[in-house]
Amino acid sequence: MEAVFVHAGHIVNHTPTTALAAGQVVVLGELVAVATYPVEANQTCGLAVQGVFDFAKGSTAIALGALVYWDDAANIATTTATGNKLIGKVIRAAAASDSRVRVLLTP
Repeated sequence: MEAVFVHAGHIVNHTPTTALAAGQVVVLGELVAVATYPVEANQTCGLAVQGVFDFAKGSTAIALGALVYWDDAANIATTTATGNKLIGKVIRAAAASDSRVRVLLTP
């Protein structure tokens, strides 16, 4: 059977069991998504899985084009792949002193 187009795919539906704040990162298996607006628990919402986002990061510099991962325990973007989920690629380098890094979210 052939594929049938459903939608563009930059937003996926999800029903969280706890409330989500706008900007909250949500890990769904190997998929990392971002809540673009506040959502109550048990309410179906759309989570972004594509786009450009500024993620909180630790105290290390991250180079332009680097692959970055979500450390769900520390709630930061990192270049450490082990134990973390791929977010995407850095589109604006971040200095060690920067608190955020700009990432092209890649599903």
